[in-house]
Amino acid sequence: MSKKAINQNSNYHSELLNSLDSDFIFDKNPINRLKNFADNLQINSGFDEFNKEKELNKLKLEINSIDNCNLKDNSKKIVLGDGNINSSIMLVGDAPGTEEENSGKTFLGEVGNLLKKMLNAINIKKENIYSTYAVNFRPPEDRKPTSTEIKRYSQFLQKHISIIKPKIIILMGSTAMESLTSLNSKISKERGKWKEVIVKNTSYNVIITFNPSYLMRFPENKKYSWEDLKKIKQKIIDLQLNI
Repeated sequence: MSKKAINQNSNYHSELLNSLDSDFIFDKNPINRLKNFADNLQINSGFDEFNKEKELNKLKLEINSIDNCNLKDNSKKIVLGDGNINSSIMLVGDAPGTEEENSGKTFLGEVGNLLKKMLNAINIKKENIYSTYAVNFRPPEDRKPTSTEIKRYSQFLQKHISIIKPKIIILMGSTAMESLTSLNSKISKERGKWKEVIVKNTSYNVIITFNPSYLMRFPENKKYSWEDLKKIKQKIIDLQLNI
């Protein structure tokens, strides 16, 4: 994995759809090419979704099979991720809390409510994006994961990203930042800057911002998060994404 800064104003375009082979059909009625094209898109979309679900299940089993892991051994349940697996946006938090651990879902309770308000501010519903964590088990007493633990789980996050294949990755929190970018500086110095991160030979647009749980403790920093959210909204417009 490598990384480098990119121009925030750069536009990215969606890959062109593969053209369909010619259909040689002898019929008195005209062929509805548009319908055939749409049908093929639906079939391919369903196939991709099936493959993603299959790969996500394999990843979940792989993470659950970790040995000698303090995080896993002291946690009740893995929290892999939830939301729209075909979304163009992947949101990565630090680690699950108590409510998330009990339910297996991401960003619940007061933290989840604040996240929803943040996303709603730029016209995004949480269920329309895909959410996960840099570390998939709740740390004992909600402590910050160690650098060794973050590094160990970063391989799984990279696999996770390669399965979802988002256009934008939002890293919320210092653990998420360190996991994907290897940066361990203060998040206040790195937030709000678009970066290019390459995972398994694929380049991703990445932005770092504060975790909602941090903003609940330090609400005076919400103004900086709002600046980050506006940059995310602009990137969505630039890339012509439909969220």
